[in-house]
Amino acid sequence: MLVFAISDKGGTGRSVTGTNIVYRHALQGNDVCYLDFDFGSPTAGAIFSVSAVARGTRENGLHHYLRGECPQPRRVDVWAESDREGLRTRPPGAGRLVLLPGSEGGGELSALTDEVVGRCVQLLGRLDEEFDLCMIDVSAGRSFTAELVLAATVRMPAIPFRWLVFHRWTRQHIIAADGLVTGADGLLDVGTRFGHDTDDLRDRIRFVRTAVLEPDAAELVGLRDEQRAWLSACDSELRELAGRHGVGRTAMLGKIPLDPVLQWREQLITDEDVLASKIANAETATAFEDLAKKIVDDSAWEGL
Repeated sequence: MLVFAISDKGGTGRSVTGTNIVYRHALQGNDVCYLDFDFGSPTAGAIFSVSAVARGTRENGLHHYLRGECPQPRRVDVWAESDREGLRTRPPGAGRLVLLPGSEGGGELSALTDEVVGRCVQLLGRLDEEFDLCMIDVSAGRSFTAELVLAATVRMPAIPFRWLVFHRWTRQHIIAADGLVTGADGLLDVGTRFGHDTDDLRDRIRFVRTAVLEPDAAELVGLRDEQRAWLSACDSELRELAGRHGVGRTAMLGKIPLDPVLQWREQLITDEDVLASKIANAETATAFEDLAKKIVDDSAWEGL
């Protein structure tokens, strides 16, 4: 299955959440591949702690491949090439964890040509045959990359795909997430122009809330009663706003709680971070694990 990860704004936690989802999916015994299609800022390598491609790769990146400058894009075996000690050994029972980095300094492609779309179709088709899950990190907003994959998936009717739209739990992000999907030149608008069925495409889109601070979270224990009451009122307002904009509970696949580790460093949350060093919250790891299951679970997806 192909899963496209997108957000209307930068800084939503799209990349760090996406990488943690595929990491957890690999731990569940599946072969996974992460494609860094965020051409303006290809930094997924840094989250996987692979310093050699922390800012993308200078040779054979995805940008180079799509422009026809190399026959195949570079692959990084995260289990073998990560600088982080806790990631360098593939756990027993885990599947493959492969990163296809973007090109350092590549930027957005300038033209959506038939050749570029064709190369994208060939790449995604080959990877879908090889891996259980391929997650494609798409540039934020109404980008060239979003148009590229919308054009490519029209040509691959037999390959299942889904979209995850990430947004933070704020007024601005809720409104922006809705606009990215339903607004002018949004996913539905552009996808329909390329030949997607509007209702079918809508059914393939779900929302993920990131950095959610629950009113009863342990981090808020020290707040005054007035502050806790204010946060609770804000949360209620956001729930109502999300429902009005179509990104409420019935369209939300999952949510990631605010975690101090991810506020300070974008990284994979391992069991060692939760159980040994205790720098990360167990609720965060559980949220990633649940999402890793839900994205390929038809009953969880369609039951919303």
